[in-house]
Amino acid sequence: MGQERDYIIHDDKSVKGFFGKYRFLSNFHLAGVWYEGILYPSTEHAYQSAKTLDIDIRKEFLELSCNKAKNKGQVIGLRDNWDTIKYEVMFAVVFDKFTRHQDLKESLLLTGDMYLEETNHWNDKYYGVCNGEGKNVLGKILMSVRNILKSNPNYSGIPINFFE
Repeated sequence: MGQERDYIIHDDKSVKGFFGKYRFLSNFHLAGVWYEGILYPSTEHAYQSAKTLDIDIRKEFLELSCNKAKNKGQVIGLRDNWDTIKYEVMFAVVFDKFTRHQDLKESLLLTGDMYLEETNHWNDKYYGVCNGEGKNVLGKILMSVRNILKSNPNYSGIPINFFE
């Protein structure tokens, strides 16, 4: 078992670690999402590219693996308002992922009322939890999207530019 396997907990109450059968919850799961007029291969690609307003740089993300997209997102110059909009961007791309792909929507709904946590070993304490510490913002977004879909079971709209 690799390093990531040491902290995974999947039981009837929680999903801690988006691996194995719960990999679809990860931003690295390949599932096309639209963000501001561009179809990205994953939520990770869309989120990282949104850190810049330069359309040419955004398009460079389309050809990268998820890991390379994450790495590129850590070195590009951030748009001025990034800290104030990063939550909205993440919510928008995650919402698009689970409303655009019926199979992923059904899989998310099958998690019922389970607690979802982006447990990790890469020290992400904003979107996830590392060594028992973190805000778990991605997990909270996923649970929020799940609740929206539960309360609107016939929802079939595909939001484009959700926050514009």
